[in-house]
Amino acid sequence: MALEEPQQKRQLGHDEFDPVGTLALIGLYFLVLVAMWLFMYFVEFLGNDPTVVGTLVTGGAI
Repeated sequence: MALEEPQQKRQLGHDEFDPVGTLALIGLYFLVLVAMWLFMYFVEFLGNDPTVVGTLVTGGAI
């Protein structure tokens, strides 16, 4: 038994298209970037000298 495809397919117009999934992925990506920035700020820079700038200014001497 073969499945028959419907003869008429629904076409979405420009006004009917609602990309909720794309918006959700962009929001999730933004939240990941914010979490990474917070992690880097609190772990790497809070209470410590910046490692890259510190080694460049002092010439690598600690």
